[in-house]
Amino acid sequence: MTAILAQDLVKTFRTRKGEVRAVDGISFQVASGEIYGLLGPNGAGKTTTLRILATLLTPTSGRAQILGHDVVEAPQEVRARIGFHATETGLYERLTPWETLLFFARIFGLPREEAEARAVATLELLGLTELKDRKVGTLSTGERQKLSLGRCLIHDPPVLILDEPTFGLDVFVAKTVSELILRLKGEGHTILLSTHNMHLAAKLCDRVGIIWRGKVWAQGTPEELAARVGGVDFEQVFFRTLQAAGLSPGGANGVP
Repeated sequence: MTAILAQDLVKTFRTRKGEVRAVDGISFQVASGEIYGLLGPNGAGKTTTLRILATLLTPTSGRAQILGHDVVEAPQEVRARIGFHATETGLYERLTPWETLLFFARIFGLPREEAEARAVATLELLGLTELKDRKVGTLSTGERQKLSLGRCLIHDPPVLILDEPTFGLDVFVAKTVSELILRLKGEGHTILLSTHNMHLAAKLCDRVGIIWRGKVWAQGTPEELAARVGGVDFEQVFFRTLQAAGLSPGGANGVP
C-alpha cells in the first residue's frame, strides 16, 4: 500500500529578484512501513517538499496524498495521520516534558485519560521519564530534540515526516535518535525523512531519493544506486549520480 504519494510537485516563491522554483516537478512514493529518505544539500528543496506533504505549504501545481487523502483537498484528514518534526523544535520552554506532551495530545483531541497514558508511554520510549517534571528550557539540545519527536508521536500517527531529525546533535544523541527511528519503523510506522547526512541515509533508509535544485535525480535502495554508478561509499554514490545527470560538482552546475 502506498502511504505517501508526491506527483509532479512544484512550488514557486516570489522574491525581490523574481520567481524562485524551490520544488521543480518532484515525484516519489513511499510504501507503508518503509523509511524513505530525501538526500541532498541544504537548499535542495527537501524542507519545502516535506512542508507541502505536512500541509504547511500549498503546492503551486502537482498533487500529494497521505494514506489516500489529498494534502490540499483534505488537510485535516492528513494532519490527523501524520507527525511532523521540523528542524526547529517548536517547544515551550516554560512547560515540562509532561505538560508538553499533554498539551499536544489535547490539541489532537485525545481525552484526558488517553492523553496521560500516551504521555507516559512516550516519555518511556524516549528515555525522558526521569526528566518529565523539569522545565523544557533547562533540557539539553538532545533532550529537547527527543521531546520534539515525542510531540509528533503523542497521537500515534501512522506516518512520520522528519526534517533533518539528527541536525545539530552530537554523535551519541544522533545514534539514540537513529535507533528510535528504526524502532518506530519496527512498530509499523511509515517514515519520510530528509537529510544531508550520507551515513544516516545509508544506515536508516530502505530507499533514497537524491534531490538537488528541486528535482529528484535518482531513486532506489542505497545498494541499487551504488550499482548504477559505482562507488565505495554513499557520498561517492551521491556525487556520481549527479555527475551522471550532467551536473558537474564544482562547476557552474556544481554541488555546494
